Amino acid sequence: MSQEPVQKILHVVSSMDPKEGGVCQAVRTIITGLNTRNIYSEVVSLDNAESFFFKADLFTVHALGRGKGPWRYNKRLTSWFVTNLSYFDKVIVHGLWTYMGFSLQKAIKALSSNKEEKIPKVFVMPHGMLDPYFQRAAGRRLKALRNVFYWKFIEHKLINSADGILFTCEEEAALAKLPFKPYQPKKTYITGLGVEHPPAYVDEMRIEFESRCPQLDHAPYLLFLSRINEKKGVDLLLDAYLSIVESVEKNPRSGLASFLPKLVIAGPDLESEFGKKIQSQVDGHHLLRKSVIFTGMLSGLSKWGAFYGCEAFILPSHQENFGIAVVEALGCAKPVLISNQVNIWREINEDGGCYVFNNTIDGTRKLLESWGQSSYKTKKMMSKNAFYSFTKNFSTVPATARFVDAISNQN
Repeated sequence: MSQEPVQKILHVVSSMDPKEGGVCQAVRTIITGLNTRNIYSEVVSLDNAESFFFKADLFTVHALGRGKGPWRYNKRLTSWFVTNLSYFDKVIVHGLWTYMGFSLQKAIKALSSNKEEKIPKVFVMPHGMLDPYFQRAAGRRLKALRNVFYWKFIEHKLINSADGILFTCEEEAALAKLPFKPYQPKKTYITGLGVEHPPAYVDEMRIEFESRCPQLDHAPYLLFLSRINEKKGVDLLLDAYLSIVESVEKNPRSGLASFLPKLVIAGPDLESEFGKKIQSQVDGHHLLRKSVIFTGMLSGLSKWGAFYGCEAFILPSHQENFGIAVVEALGCAKPVLISNQVNIWREINEDGGCYVFNNTIDGTRKLLESWGQSSYKTKKMMSKNAFYSFTKNFSTVPATARFVDAISNQN
């Protein structure tokens, strides 16, 4: 006889579409970990029910249809909460600044009028959305003003009334205190975020990846794998990379030429305005055209082939709450070259699995130079340290244990 689940959890997330970013992948990984602890999970999201990306999910998803506008208003959501909340022991709100959190508060207020109605505990996992970067970035001024308005009238009530706020790392928890007042959560927890062990390498991974970029022609390469977005620092990477290849052209005896691998840029949003600008930058310079390869979004075997085949992973991001791709690289025993705005850099640096510098052109150039000037022995040691850091800090088993402790211990 199968054992009854000890807890039933509802995960509230605006979208489960992988193109929307890392939150949906985090939700999937959290649910996989909770399953090992006999904790049952369901998801409610504002996606179309026929969306293809649900097909591989083994948990129940209540897709209520696309929300309207940037707030993602959906008139079905509050009534769905009122009808279904009592079925669950805990509710986890993933992310902020959408109608999801406001709708949940409305439903709980309605249910509270009936003293016999069971109301689940509520937790919020911001996934970096309280980072002050989003209030300071030049291209986000209107959104920053919107967030101030949302915070004053809506979001602070969700944060300050929740039974707990769940953070992926110490850095995220510290940064969350800065941008908005009043910030007075009842309790905060550092749960981390587990990432499943990458699948073991098989030759089909290499074959699938090489089919996406035959122009690589077996050359060594560094891998940037993320959304093609200004926040990710891909423009810094190209500028820093170009500064090195130009130095090589001017002075072939400088020693730089011997260590510079090609650069593979993989990820969605190449068709965006920023993505087109980046591609135009590469197309417009003969040195970049010879060395930079765009693959578009990689998934499955081709993604893992890209990870396993690279020398190192690079992400000079301006803001990265966790960086699932960073951790996936560690899980493939690949050193990571990251900015100090990737919030988990301290944990990785402590274990010796990365180089880390500022999120500037000069800092990104130092990432490239530090890697290129490292000895073979140093690179091999960093590879071992990268995998050690993955197993110690970021695999699903310790992260799941921390997550379960946080949502279960309410004394």
